[in-house]
Amino acid sequence: METVILTILLIFAVALIAVVLLQRSEGGGLGLGGGGGGGVMSARGAATALTKLTWLLGIGFFAAAMALTVLSARNAGNFSVIDEGDIPQAGSPALPDNLTLPAGTDFGQSPAGTDVTDLMPPVVDEPITPPPAD
Repeated sequence: METVILTILLIFAVALIAVVLLQRSEGGGLGLGGGGGGGVMSARGAATALTKLTWLLGIGFFAAAMALTVLSARNAGNFSVIDEGDIPQAGSPALPDNLTLPAGTDFGQSPAGTDVTDLMPPVVDEPITPPPAD
């Protein structure tokens, strides 16, 4: 059923685009209905007919979109895509077997005898502001 409504929605969309492009704009556009006056279908009559057709196609497009939304919501149920699958738990990455570190290397601590406090920015209680402009 969703496929049928989706097909109807696409037909409405294409027809709506075509009708809007056929309408005469202020600058001429692809407009239809120009030329001499009089006759059964004058420029004003063509514009009125295309305007009504645009309204009808717009209402049909809106109704088909709402129907598709309601139908999809009913068929969705109360499940989540995330709950369905088995998601592997992320652990720490395994080190390659051929990885060797230099002796005495420990990345958790600073090297012995190195004072790293001088690399930190000074702690001040006042906000840092730029100097005033001259």
